[in-house]
Amino acid sequence: MATGELLLLGAIAGLTIFFGLPFGRLQDPAPRLKAFLNASATGILVFLLWDVLSGAWDPVTHALDTAQAGTTTWAHFAGLCATFGIGLGVGLVSLVYYDRFMAGRARRAGEVPFGPGAAALEEFAAARRLTATLSEPRRLALLIAVGIGLHNFAEGLAIGQSAARGEVNLAVMLIIGFGLHNATEGFGIVAPLTAEAEPPSWAFLAAMGLIGGGPTFLGTVIGQSVVNNAVAIAFLALAAGSILYVVVQLLKVAFKMGYQELLMWGLLTGILAGFATDMIVRAAGV
Repeated sequence: MATGELLLLGAIAGLTIFFGLPFGRLQDPAPRLKAFLNASATGILVFLLWDVLSGAWDPVTHALDTAQAGTTTWAHFAGLCATFGIGLGVGLVSLVYYDRFMAGRARRAGEVPFGPGAAALEEFAAARRLTATLSEPRRLALLIAVGIGLHNFAEGLAIGQSAARGEVNLAVMLIIGFGLHNATEGFGIVAPLTAEAEPPSWAFLAAMGLIGGGPTFLGTVIGQSVVNNAVAIAFLALAAGSILYVVVQLLKVAFKMGYQELLMWGLLTGILAGFATDMIVRAAGV
């Protein structure tokens, strides 16, 4: 496969995230629909959390096995452990301080101070005025897009590295699988936006799509020339930390909205959707 063809397919795999973004322009959906959309998005992110943690941790356990067998050094294993721990910590804790910083800006700009998930979705609409910062639902959508983008960068690395090793069939299967999988991620990004009285602009949705899906293309470019487990672990761990933070915030919103039965059905729907699309990737032997 020519480099240009591979990069084009890598870009397509990332940009399928745009399929789910139009849901963000639903105007004034019913409260039960809001609850279900929020819960389904959370379920998708729960699956992604499991997926990225597994992808980041597998090379670490493999390094442990090879260190015990004497084929690699314990220093190599310790380095991967440190990469995993630091990446996870930075991805999770840095968002806490980022949110504190943004809340401080909102207070200084005259906004009502509260963090993601501190109010029900209906309350978000009343505080959506923008001054120095994004409204709460849009900030949460941005955090989701960043976490998914880090995850998709690691997926792009897998595509590029497969091609670099000459495993073209595997690279193509990864592109197909990740493309299908990414189509569900756009829905996860825009679920918080259904809380706003005014739907987001197409420009905002396009920006979220590029943040979430564009890194797949970037990862494909880098993965062709860099085959390095530590890089993949670092980005997967960062993604896991950021996704975990967002899952906690969405669950806070869900419990404040009520509809406990819908919450569980939505979580189940999102998790099963993640596993269903993941089957294509597993069929490639990953």
